[in-house]
Amino acid sequence: MSFSSLLGSSSSTSHPLAPYGWDGDWEAEFVTYAEQGLLPGRVVRVDRGQCDVVTGDGVMRADTAFVTPHDPLRVVCTGDWVAVEPAGNPRYVRTYLPRRTAFVRSTSSKRSEGQILAANVDHAVVAISLAVELDLGRIERFLALAWESGAQPVVVLTKADLVVDPVTLGHLVQDVETTAPGVPVLPVSAAAGDGLDTLTAVLSGGTTVLLGQSGAGKSTLANALLGEDVMDVQATRDMDGKGRHTTTTRNLLALPGGGVLIDTPGLRGVGLWDAESGVGQVFSEIEELAADCRFQDCAHIAEPGCAVLAAVESGILPERRLDSYRKLLRENQRIVAKTDARARAELRKDWKRRGAEGKAAMEAKRGRWH
Repeated sequence: MSFSSLLGSSSSTSHPLAPYGWDGDWEAEFVTYAEQGLLPGRVVRVDRGQCDVVTGDGVMRADTAFVTPHDPLRVVCTGDWVAVEPAGNPRYVRTYLPRRTAFVRSTSSKRSEGQILAANVDHAVVAISLAVELDLGRIERFLALAWESGAQPVVVLTKADLVVDPVTLGHLVQDVETTAPGVPVLPVSAAAGDGLDTLTAVLSGGTTVLLGQSGAGKSTLANALLGEDVMDVQATRDMDGKGRHTTTTRNLLALPGGGVLIDTPGLRGVGLWDAESGVGQVFSEIEELAADCRFQDCAHIAEPGCAVLAAVESGILPERRLDSYRKLLRENQRIVAKTDARARAELRKDWKRRGAEGKAAMEAKRGRWH
């Protein structure tokens, strides 16, 4: 995919929230809340049950207690468009508008809950450092998360200035392109400024979230895109390329050339959350091959007439890709199974609660009768 196909045009509206992504569709969604005297705004930061919301009147601090805080997938998050009270101490976010896209990963908790990272994102920049050996499996994992969200992924190979040989750099880009079908791959050096113009042009048309491990150079890249040192940057360990979490919250910032950027803390764990479609897009060539398998439910393990295994044997499909595909599918299936089990358990718990309430009500009535 060419970068030119991703370039967007800036909004022509003069609304004060236009630099943050406000458009006619959001305005139509907000009509009911405007009639109630509420203000539209976009969440730029969330912290301990409160959030900073940019509105036409400036940035406001608001409480999110009214927005189902018990459900981790329905809490207010960075990137949400919300309806906020115009006054009050504290003032409250009353609701958020339906999300166009949402980045969700599974938590490490035993409850297998999903965690929402950002909302209403158009581009997902997966930052991968060239200061360390490429981990293609991790790139595939990030891309599955990105595709599943509904955003367009872009892989940015940071610290490209550390690869002095252009031939070697070209091979690295090619390796990632093979791993990321349909995804633009751009080597960038924030220190030297290489590749920034192209990336800035791509991101100017909407909302972008920066994803990557600690030490991937996200904060440095964010500062380069913003044109100032907004994000803190800490030194990366020389031995393994890992860094501390320089960004501890998700912050939404307007880019000088148009568009907005959400920087996220470094993600050490990237668990999938019901991302079967995203996995399928990452491994689109395997899905296409599978259409020619003899059996419709082929698992691509030892079945006769398996077109996927035939492609591996002939060298068309790298065995590593098939192994990674199987691994992510198995992980996703486990998460879905756990989620279904948790949903059933919560439903049974709700039935028991309602049953107990009904029993108590009947006993109360009997007491009145006697």
